[in-house]
Amino acid sequence: MTSLNKYHRYQRQTVLKEFGTAAQEKLFRSKVLVVGAGGLGCPALQYLAAAGVGTIGIVDFDIVEFTNLQRQTLYSVEDIGKLKAQTAADKMKAFNPDILFHIHNIKLDSKNSLDIISSYDVVMDGTDNFATRYLINDACMLLNKPLLYGAVLRFEGQIGVFNMEDKDTNIKSNYRDLFPVPPDPASAPSCNEAGVLGVLPGIIGTMQATEVIKIITGIGKPLCNTIISYNALTNLFYDFMISPAKGTDASVPKNKEEFEKFDYEWFCNAHAVLNELTPAEFDGLRIQEKIEIIDVREIGELPEVDEFLFTQIPLSVFENELKSITIKNKIVVFCQTGKRSLAAVKILNEKFPKCSVWSLKGGIEAWKKDYLNSLHASSIKP
Repeated sequence: MTSLNKYHRYQRQTVLKEFGTAAQEKLFRSKVLVVGAGGLGCPALQYLAAAGVGTIGIVDFDIVEFTNLQRQTLYSVEDIGKLKAQTAADKMKAFNPDILFHIHNIKLDSKNSLDIISSYDVVMDGTDNFATRYLINDACMLLNKPLLYGAVLRFEGQIGVFNMEDKDTNIKSNYRDLFPVPPDPASAPSCNEAGVLGVLPGIIGTMQATEVIKIITGIGKPLCNTIISYNALTNLFYDFMISPAKGTDASVPKNKEEFEKFDYEWFCNAHAVLNELTPAEFDGLRIQEKIEIIDVREIGELPEVDEFLFTQIPLSVFENELKSITIKNKIVVFCQTGKRSLAAVKILNEKFPKCSVWSLKGGIEAWKKDYLNSLHASSIKP
């Protein structure tokens, strides 16, 4: 590529006196890891590739699903069933063939994340669960890598920069300073359960890409130790500072050996009620015995359930409606993905300690998927 062609694509940003060709060269030489090619990752990947980041790594082991298309606009109907990481890389390569893409079609864990993250300059977290967020945070702390945090839920989103020292204050915070203790999974719904406005991940993911570019090029002031929160309904922004929290260092792995032994799934589910039934176990129990089945979703939530009888008691009024629950039979509670039902199980265990109570693991979404697969399998004749 000639020098003219090399810069011509990026002329609208190199013409900025605060940016110039020097910042563009820094982007060309940079390596950025995007963990999660979903709602946050899709817009970030597009703008990082458009800006000319030389090497982009994509970590995602998931496949494209129909319900992703409402917010993950990098994909189309033809991509359903394909691997997200590979599909995203293919589309970005066609968009900007000068970018080198590394595909990590795996789930990050304490055994592989240090090796993967060590090859990159900046890490962007586009994940949607606490275990992976703590894992990425601790890996970045051990490797001294700047971490771009982002989160969305319903109509609100957050963004911040962790593990990067503020030059004015010499303070460097991390994700554990924001959440010293993992939230109870039963009280922290995901987008799958609570929903999210489709445009919101696009806004937050684009802001994450902006911070990545600022960090690499040295322009502006990155959001070190700062969380910006955006409400799409009111179109209001507010920010708050993060300071190192006392006592958080006690649970952070101090070296590679401690990190590889740290169980992040256990750490983030330590306070969860573990009385769960798989969809198959649930089917076996409801067929063999007379049980009480309770739906703790809010009225009108989908998918509808007409395959078996149940009582609907939304979690928001659950404690007030305990008198209506029959405790002479075993009880199975379900919700959308299995988190709110854990909260209901905890309430039932405290109120009726002698009653046998379970939560449907994975919620009604997991059960529906298993049920449809079984119908499909039974319809196939040998």
